[in-house]
Amino acid sequence: MYALYSALLALFLTLTLPYWLLQMMRHGKYRAGLRQRFGAIPSTLAARSEEPVIWVHAVSVGEVVAASAVVKALQEKFPSHRVLISTTTSAGQKLAAQRFAAENVFYFPLDFALAIRPYLDALHPELVVIAETEFWPNFLRLAKQSGARIAVINCRVSDRSLPGYRRFRFWLPQLLEKSLSNVDLFLAQTEEDRRRLIEIGAAESKIRVAGNLKFDVAPPQTPAIVASLRESFAHSEAGPVLVCGSTIEDEESPLLSAFRDILANNPKAVMILAPRHPERFAQVATLVETLGFRVLRRSLWSGESLAGSVLLIDSIGELAAIYSLATVAFVGGSLVPRGGHNILEPALYGVPIVIGSHYENFREVVDFFAARNAVRIVGLADLPLVFMELIENNRERATLGRNALAALESQRGATGRTVSALLELMVTGVSS
Repeated sequence: MYALYSALLALFLTLTLPYWLLQMMRHGKYRAGLRQRFGAIPSTLAARSEEPVIWVHAVSVGEVVAASAVVKALQEKFPSHRVLISTTTSAGQKLAAQRFAAENVFYFPLDFALAIRPYLDALHPELVVIAETEFWPNFLRLAKQSGARIAVINCRVSDRSLPGYRRFRFWLPQLLEKSLSNVDLFLAQTEEDRRRLIEIGAAESKIRVAGNLKFDVAPPQTPAIVASLRESFAHSEAGPVLVCGSTIEDEESPLLSAFRDILANNPKAVMILAPRHPERFAQVATLVETLGFRVLRRSLWSGESLAGSVLLIDSIGELAAIYSLATVAFVGGSLVPRGGHNILEPALYGVPIVIGSHYENFREVVDFFAARNAVRIVGLADLPLVFMELIENNRERATLGRNALAALESQRGATGRTVSALLELMVTGVSS
């Protein structure tokens, strides 16, 4: 069963090799940490192999942010253990290194025994904590065989991923159920996630609903760029400020078109544009210039006035704090069918939030906010009008932002429940 899965995975990687090579050459993607992904242990990990280890896996930036408070709590509760963090993306790697020190961070290995075993042999983790849903069959099997207890935290099965799990269960039912049986504890975000976990084969007795860790995220440490921008806006009387975060391909053009309408009535308006993927920074900068806007890149900005301009955020880890500058915030991945991104970061600052109609990946959160008049959900045609209405209506803007913060505050507590469950698992070895 596992041999068949490994063979199919190897075949898939072989057939798609031209794509991976093209991404490496054009954008530098996947090149970072390549040796680690194939099982080469970083010297920073091997040097302290005698220490007991807790291994936390967080795929990318969002998972790193969500799991940060849990990681810190584990460090405090188990001072004799070394808490190590693996990520899949380079953006997640950079943020994890900033928060937890580079010597404690590494790239997650590919799901082949030859890549996984060197890590398990070197680290001997007592506990493996996986953020959200990374059900890699070989990793779960080998980690369990090594003696580790395994917990999946902040677990969700989104509208987008559920059909894939259903197909996987149809074609390889024993493999999925066996893989999930290796997990000692699932901490689901919602009752719906709990139901879906049972549907795809997880044991009901191992599942608890702990809530969404992202509701507990505290405002990040404010980077210097935020103070500099705030000072620049005040000095040049620039504004209003439209912050468009985590945008993806085919979203920037309609957003820039809406910004053009805003400029017609507000010539000192500013758009802060933060593409989701770093490899698109240059492409988006070219697009902004082609459409006739003055664009400045955050990495090159030296304090000049931004009135009437677009500031391109070509950095990692600063967007969450930059939302605090927004007159209106737009959260991307939602104007096109990509499932949307996290709306809780702007909610932390009580700013009004606008998203598109494609928010399947965050349906529970968005529906919760929408029921409390805490987010505006719009289609492409209505986008410019909604921006203008919020910019011109101070009372509506303030109400929307205040409701967003209240909605977020009402759902806090997942971190405490998650940490308590992990402590119980570490001490007793069981999940109930």
